[in-house]
Amino acid sequence: MTVYSGSCHCGAVRFKVEADLDHVRVCDCSICRQRGALLHRVEEKALELLTPLEDLTTYQFNTKQATDYFCPCCGILPFRRPRTAPHLWSVNVRCLEGVDLEALPVERVHGSRLS
Repeated sequence: MTVYSGSCHCGAVRFKVEADLDHVRVCDCSICRQRGALLHRVEEKALELLTPLEDLTTYQFNTKQATDYFCPCCGILPFRRPRTAPHLWSVNVRCLEGVDLEALPVERVHGSRLS
């Protein structure tokens, strides 16, 4: 496991995550297609928020079971609570420092098939 530092584009949202980045997830649902995030799921205890969660903006759609957290300044999504595993965090790997995105295997997820 490696500890990564992460942030949104403007730096207002900061966090650390402990993860074994052996893959990223790319979802084909309507919002994920447009957002383009590369996600990796981690346990609750693996994410350390350095910015209070209350300082972020949230977005929920469709069933309102997933919660997306955004920086209110730059609009970047650093992490989310996924619908299919709300006890986990999905971290946007694009927000992590020192990660070679090209070296990570991609797992395709078919969120568009959820009702």
